[in-house]
Amino acid sequence: MQAHCPSNEMLSPSLVCLKKSTNPFSFGRRLGLLGGCFSNGRNKYPFLMASVSTVLEEKKPAVVLHDESNKGTPKPLQIAKRLEKFKTTIFTQMSSLAIKHGAINLGQGFPNFDGPEFVKQAAIQAINEGKNQYARGFGVSELNAAIAARFKKDTGLVIDPEKEVTVTSGCTEAIAATILGLVNPGDEVILFAPFYDSYEATLSMAGADIKCITLCPPDFAVPLDELRSKISKKTRAILMNTPHNPTGKMFTRDELNEIASLCIENDVLVFSDEVYDKLAFEMEHISIASLPGMYERTVTMNSLGKTFSLTGWKIGWAIAPPHLIWGVRQAHAFLTFATSTPMQWAAATALQAPDSYYEELRMDYLAKKKILVEGLKDVGFTVFPSSGTYFVVVDHTPFGLKNDIEFCEYLIKEVGVVAIPTSVFYLDPEEGKNLVRFTFCKDEGTLRSAVERMKAKLKRN
Repeated sequence: MQAHCPSNEMLSPSLVCLKKSTNPFSFGRRLGLLGGCFSNGRNKYPFLMASVSTVLEEKKPAVVLHDESNKGTPKPLQIAKRLEKFKTTIFTQMSSLAIKHGAINLGQGFPNFDGPEFVKQAAIQAINEGKNQYARGFGVSELNAAIAARFKKDTGLVIDPEKEVTVTSGCTEAIAATILGLVNPGDEVILFAPFYDSYEATLSMAGADIKCITLCPPDFAVPLDELRSKISKKTRAILMNTPHNPTGKMFTRDELNEIASLCIENDVLVFSDEVYDKLAFEMEHISIASLPGMYERTVTMNSLGKTFSLTGWKIGWAIAPPHLIWGVRQAHAFLTFATSTPMQWAAATALQAPDSYYEELRMDYLAKKKILVEGLKDVGFTVFPSSGTYFVVVDHTPFGLKNDIEFCEYLIKEVGVVAIPTSVFYLDPEEGKNLVRFTFCKDEGTLRSAVERMKAKLKRN
């Protein structure tokens, strides 16, 4: 099978050639040999739509011999060195403790209420209509079109849904596909700490050299001078998240303009995680791709789960110009191949929701936020401002525990409430030892119950 490379006529006018490569399609070297455009003499596929698995021979199942003398002896855990430091995620640990101790879970960011009925009915309809087999690798065409339409409405940018949108299994997979598809071993990628823990793990798997910039309370502003000093000839990308998990910070227009200017000046990409874009409370969400000169160097990632309270569906997407989306699609094809078909059809329906849906969502979360923030202040926490997301970060030190992990364990076992220690969101855990994160994506009764437990059992020193 001979690889066939697309001609430049297939690319958008925004095509730019990135540094270190004469190939207009920019992707990590680990994927370059796999191609993605194949010719068999009859058919040519200009964009990656599927991967092919061939079974060469049927192998007999291996025979496993059990040594009774070792029965009951636990085997040592086997894990690749690239993942040894990460172990079990903090979310899994805290959720397990919550169940064990009957604690109210204000730690993990999933709602305890259901998504809209019209979206669920759309999924049921898709299933009943037989839309249950593999979808096209980069997304059901109706969903790609809906994503492009929403992006145009939000940013003013007109994109080609067939060439510039890739549907993924949640935003976490979009992040992984973007990093694995566009970052080479040894490339430098800049992160803002605290950060979603998947960022560090995926960058480590890609062999990237992580450069970290810490956002400090109370306002978690971007230290622009430090950012300038971190950029080098080896800098491949800046990975950012606005609205920001875990702090609730929203990057200001001035901050985004400065980041954009540095990226253009130094030929650096931006990977922008915007899953909380519809949960912006005190200022307008700005997508960095919408700034002059930035679309051609930005991968914008988003998902359905946070906005429609359907986190278990795992429908996400990446938006980028063809020369960047190519690498994302290459990686996506070998990570999950395709995303759930009926859920994609339902997501296309969801994204056609009127503006009133998003306004009601925002007002509902504002009410929940008020309950939690005022309650936490009454308990005695220092609560830092949160302009977006459904998270708030607090200083736990008035209660006398040594660090955030010790405090969160005490909170679960003795008070019956779950929070997330933020030290796991830093390269240097010491930087986050005084902070913990709470979420308000719960019904109002649950939030009030959690506050009452803390008022009754948590005492300041």
